[in-house]
Amino acid sequence: ANELISAGASVVLGSYGSGVSIAASDTFKEAGVPAIGVTCTNPQVTEGNSHYFRIAFLDPFQGTVLANFAQEKFSAKKAYCLGELGNEYDQGLIKYFTDAFDGEVITDSFPTHTSDFSTYLSKAVSSGAEVIFCPVSISYSTQIVKLAASMGLEIPILGSDTLDSNMVLEAASSSDVKLYVST
Repeated sequence: ANELISAGASVVLGSYGSGVSIAASDTFKEAGVPAIGVTCTNPQVTEGNSHYFRIAFLDPFQGTVLANFAQEKFSAKKAYCLGELGNEYDQGLIKYFTDAFDGEVITDSFPTHTSDFSTYLSKAVSSGAEVIFCPVSISYSTQIVKLAASMGLEIPILGSDTLDSNMVLEAASSSDVKLYVST
């Protein structure tokens, strides 16, 4: 943000994520430079700000839509939610999904830098979950989707806007993984 202001930017288009947008907000405000978040879905990005705008939907909306989709499309009564421990984006979406889901929700969190998700997917299967909600980063989601394919997992995986990536689609290609993304 400081670099953009120093370079004379009169408006900022970005950033990619909510966390960095929130962190940069005061810098843009003090400089009188409006910013438009492209993929910022956290309500705190624009809450109480006269200078920060967004073009994306909010996480409460996204989580609710995915919970409703799970119930309407799959008649799901039990959902398994998986997110990165300490990741505000993942955990926030899981909260909004859980608040809107009319059934049992099992939640799990994995530590940062996890590379083996077999225990988590096995738990989803053994718990009888009818959907898996996994609003994680592209790098984690590609690993999870590839593993789900190798396991022959039949439980639909629901993802947030972070799963809207060709890399995630590629991980699911040539498999029977049922992947649904909220974008």
